[in-house]
Amino acid sequence: MNTIQSVRGMNDVLPPDSHHWNYLESAVTALLEDYGYRELRLPLVEPTGLFARSIGEVTDIVEKEMYTFSDRNGDSLSLRPEGTAGAVRAAIQHKLTSLPGRYYYRGPMFRYERPQKGRQRQFHQIGAEVFGHATPDADAELIVLLARLWSQLGVRERVSLEINSLGSSEARAAYREALVSYLGERREQLDEDSQRRLESNPLRILDSKNPATQALLADAPSLDAYLDDESRQDFASVKAILDATGIRYTVNPRLVRGLDYYNKTVFEWVTDALGAQGTGCAGGRYDGLVEQLGGRATPGVGWAMGVERLLLLLEACEQLPELASPDVFAIAVGDAAMLCAFAGVESLREQHPELAISQQLGGGSIKSQLKKADKSGARVALIWGEDEAARNMVTVKPLRGDGEQLRVPMAHLAPLVSDLLAPEDDFLSVGPSGSTHS
Repeated sequence: MNTIQSVRGMNDVLPPDSHHWNYLESAVTALLEDYGYRELRLPLVEPTGLFARSIGEVTDIVEKEMYTFSDRNGDSLSLRPEGTAGAVRAAIQHKLTSLPGRYYYRGPMFRYERPQKGRQRQFHQIGAEVFGHATPDADAELIVLLARLWSQLGVRERVSLEINSLGSSEARAAYREALVSYLGERREQLDEDSQRRLESNPLRILDSKNPATQALLADAPSLDAYLDDESRQDFASVKAILDATGIRYTVNPRLVRGLDYYNKTVFEWVTDALGAQGTGCAGGRYDGLVEQLGGRATPGVGWAMGVERLLLLLEACEQLPELASPDVFAIAVGDAAMLCAFAGVESLREQHPELAISQQLGGGSIKSQLKKADKSGARVALIWGEDEAARNMVTVKPLRGDGEQLRVPMAHLAPLVSDLLAPEDDFLSVGPSGSTHS
């Protein structure tokens, strides 16, 4: 019988990779919490119409990439391909837009596309959204927060910030019309992908990687020429805040976001460390989206980052953390010793909850168990044998350095282990009786 494999492009995350995932997710969410953002836990499945109305019916995501199906009631549902639409739906449904608020979400997203490094069919995002603030300081805070995150992760020098303004919805629509007119007259000179986008999402042609298309765009109408005064002022304010906080940036007039709901300031953090997958985090303002999805007019701005891609960046920059070793490894030989070991280890955990303690399961000889204890990287081994069990004692064996192996009463275990694991300048040697002396 053939074994069942995971779905192509939907991968298991195994140790030690899962440790790296936890590290990154914890770092991002802790920083978001520090800035006052609160978590939204959103469904994986949403009504298909949510994405058709927000992302745009003629986008590649909706037309080609979504996992869409009918449920038993005949309703069309889709696995979420991105998080902002769901966050806005939740904000409207639960009246979160009645007051300004900061929120974040995290979890898997789904798009049916060709799997490659840094791009899978099930991928994971962390996103942040701000509702109710029309002022450019909200845009700037989201960018400043990310700059701090890159510094904390040790990759600040390998990422750079690109920003642009798309203007108001009206300005963007006017520019789109001018761009389509210009490129339509030169349709045969466009690459195949850009010809298709000319009908569905022409602004995406601006970030085409095709050299011939880029050369053609050199004389295309400029988005900047179509910006309204309010968008110009907001963009200038964002840049002023970035200048004041010392964050370097490049204004990229070709930077557009692929989703229809963006307006005004947009941004991307890019890197040269990941080849073609160079965008680590991107976002922008979407002031019309809440109203577009049925809520009252509410300004919004946010970003999303790809977890897989950021892990690749941390790996390229050699910033992935080592898998932590336990502080203590517990060994038992014999049934009576096993009972004492369980009781002793749980008592030690109760008294020292900060310690990481690993306990050998399945028994084995003292020699084989000590090999496993040493391999674990633990600094101290606790050994229970028949004699220790009969006397209510435990043998404490330092596994690193030149410390002396001791057998002590169980009552002395917690203070002894605490002293053995203390920093060197706080260390107190412990005599065989369990009493301490300098």
